[in-house]
Amino acid sequence: MQAGDAAAAMNRIYRHQRYIYDLTRKYYLLGRDHLIASLKPAAGETILEIGCGTGRNLIAVARRYPATALNGFDISTAMLETARHSLDRNGLARVSVAQADATRFSPEQFGRKGFERIYISYTLSMIPDWRAVLERAVAALEPGGRLLIVDFGQQGGLPSWFKRVLFAWLARFHVHPIAALPAALADLASREGLQLRTRDLYRGYAFYAELARKPGKPIS
Repeated sequence: MQAGDAAAAMNRIYRHQRYIYDLTRKYYLLGRDHLIASLKPAAGETILEIGCGTGRNLIAVARRYPATALNGFDISTAMLETARHSLDRNGLARVSVAQADATRFSPEQFGRKGFERIYISYTLSMIPDWRAVLERAVAALEPGGRLLIVDFGQQGGLPSWFKRVLFAWLARFHVHPIAALPAALADLASREGLQLRTRDLYRGYAFYAELARKPGKPIS
């Protein structure tokens, strides 16, 4: 899917949903606050959210880490419109958002060479070429930086009927939980010399992962 087609598709999905998105998603996008608490950036470090949606996570991160520089992007202009309104309403002019394709983005779009923290919250399962997103995110990590991910797990500790119902319902919104994600992250970590930590949350409802780049020379 081309970037323009993907943007149009996301706008169709979220043109109306964005108004109730945060109210409804808080009941089943579990693990987002765990991810935010795990960011733990140092003062002055930069954070990027891939697929920032309505800005809910950016607002929570900005409040928790007031001494950081925050950036976010989304491919949907409808979602970005809502995000900008939410950020303005909360007086968060220091948070910058832009339109970008997660499979092609570059830190230079945000006037940076890289980021100390990058996070992806329930976005990978909506992107067919999710492997390209991981590659781009890792490439944008500063030495010593970390990539944090939370998304739907494979429901291993929950009844099989629950998985069938949940996955069928998610598919209606073009969301497809990624069974191959743990193995893909392990392969990426091995190839790039990254440290990888993973864990299942809520009996496998959610999958959480961290990829850490070793300290070294800054991105040139």
